[in-house]
Amino acid sequence: MSRTLYSLCGTDRARPFSPHCWKVVMALKHKGLAYVEQPLPFTAISEIEGGVSKTVPVLRDGDRLVADSFAIALHLEQAYPERPSLFAGEGGKAMARFVESYSQTTIHPAVTRIAIQQIHDMLDPHDQAYFRESRKERLGRTVEEVAAGRDAEIRDFPATLKPLRHMLGHQPFIGGQAPLFADYIVFGALQWLKITSGSVHLPADDPVLDWFERCLDLHDGEARRIA
Repeated sequence: MSRTLYSLCGTDRARPFSPHCWKVVMALKHKGLAYVEQPLPFTAISEIEGGVSKTVPVLRDGDRLVADSFAIALHLEQAYPERPSLFAGEGGKAMARFVESYSQTTIHPAVTRIAIQQIHDMLDPHDQAYFRESRKERLGRTVEEVAAGRDAEIRDFPATLKPLRHMLGHQPFIGGQAPLFADYIVFGALQWLKITSGSVHLPADDPVLDWFERCLDLHDGEARRIA
């Protein structure tokens, strides 16, 4: 069965950067499922599969089309129950929902404030215009106005990861002794930050950085293919 993952890129198609798409990359690798990734710029997303979604990721899995990273993870869990579980039961699904809420309300806004200028600069001119307009509408400020506070955001960024840092004192992954989809949710946010800004902006002795490095090593180092 053929699978295509539609993801997000800038001018360089070899550097897909969406946090939500990275969740799905790691989920597919976790399940041991082959796929082809097709990165697209922001303004081409509406053309995917006849306009099935306004956002990526979108996964074509044979004759199924699934949009939204969490919906894709649920699909993979249901369609391939014989392969390693992404949730390890209903409790893992509920935990992942909580982790996703934490990531999107706390980590993602901080990453946006740190990397917004770098993301803009990764795009071609047509996408830059879309990005400027959509982010001003969403954030109420221009790209440059948001980016002006970057140094303070980098200084404060480790504090956004305090819950994860505390938990890592008890276990190596959010999922326990091995990763689950909940790990890939937070990993996707930090991979987004690393690819767009060049760093995850954490001290060398931070347990979260150690966890991130462990995630980079997962699945034959799939996430390390983008420096």
